[in-house]
Amino acid sequence: MDEAQLVREAIAVAQRAYAPYSRYLVGAALLAKDGRLFVGCNVENASYGLTVCAERNAIFHAVAEGCRQFDRLAVVTSDGGSPCGACRQVLHELGPMDVVIAKLDGTISLRTSTDELLPNAFTFETGRRPGEDSDGSESRRP
Repeated sequence: MDEAQLVREAIAVAQRAYAPYSRYLVGAALLAKDGRLFVGCNVENASYGLTVCAERNAIFHAVAEGCRQFDRLAVVTSDGGSPCGACRQVLHELGPMDVVIAKLDGTISLRTSTDELLPNAFTFETGRRPGEDSDGSESRRP
């Protein structure tokens, strides 16, 4: 799937966002290394801390389906806004991957990567050997 199609998928799912408080629609389309597509939109709640961002919805859906290797993520918002800190941390942990940020009209705001979005990211090693991912496979990180 090319970048333009990935952005179109993110635009489509953004229209399903539940954002009655902010009215800030966000859509995310996550392309897995195996070609599967996972989408997510933001879901707000009157108790703001319970709101879930589009990026995390997409990645959590992918993980729930057994997928942990990703190629690219497209995120769309009305103003081309960048992912929040919590999303950057989650994306970094399950990356690396390319990230494209766009406006709801499809205009690209930024092309970047999970490593560039969160330099010096927090990591917590849990008994893994150096170079090993959480599932025991060889790490994709340098």
